[in-house]
Amino acid sequence: MARSSDISPISQVLARADAVADGAESKDSVATGFPSLDKLLGGGMRRGDLIVLGGDVGSGKSAFSLAVAMRAAQRGLATAFFSGEMSTERLLERALAIEGRVRIDDLRQGVTNEAARASVGAAAVRMRSLMPRFEALPAGGVAGLRELVVGGGLDLIIVDPLQWLARGAGNTDEELSDAIRQLKLLALEQHIPIFTTSHLPHLTARDDRRPVLDDFGALGAVKQHADVVLALFREDMYDRRREIEGATELLVRKNRNGGTGYADLYFYAQWMRFEDMVDPDR
Repeated sequence: MARSSDISPISQVLARADAVADGAESKDSVATGFPSLDKLLGGGMRRGDLIVLGGDVGSGKSAFSLAVAMRAAQRGLATAFFSGEMSTERLLERALAIEGRVRIDDLRQGVTNEAARASVGAAAVRMRSLMPRFEALPAGGVAGLRELVVGGGLDLIIVDPLQWLARGAGNTDEELSDAIRQLKLLALEQHIPIFTTSHLPHLTARDDRRPVLDDFGALGAVKQHADVVLALFREDMYDRRREIEGATELLVRKNRNGGTGYADLYFYAQWMRFEDMVDPDR
């Protein structure tokens, strides 16, 4: 005869599945806010998962990760965005440009027109109460990050970029591999998704620049330990002869809990804003 303690976990899983089928939001997942990607991931990023987004220099990794952070925060989720390359002020500028659909240079120079000012003002009002926690990546790698997040009640952590957590004597593959393992353990310990970006600087040496798993290096640690591996590909970065400006493929190269595929996005470079081509923002 099965003991009640053996049945209870199964009952909990079934109860969660029934609740989601009835229209409840899954408590095990955190949506990216991009419907096509969330569909590929079975509802979004699962708690305890490590998600790694790679792409060429200038492909929009920071812009996409910032968009994920903003969309999560606007749904009331406690979100922290840690940057190794931008100050809090710069992140806020980018967030306002994304949300207000204005050029970031216009924001800096104060030359926005009346409609743009109204749009930025409305974005600022929305962001005032529902905004990610922006911080610089701390010294000490993942151990330093852990000190800032443990006990913080977070629902999502974003790290941009991964390489800043491996800044030892030479930022070697060994250091990067260790940082990836530690990030995965932190995600499991805190029971939240951790989303990080990764530079892939060697894609221009071949004809097809779509990133594959082996491009992530780190002695195969991303391929082994990440639960989801995403890759950004913007063809207009390499071929300006065709009318493909802004068209972006977001490839799911690994999905431990489901299938792979890709989502069609559009990148508005002037706003640093990604939108879902199938289900665009209104």
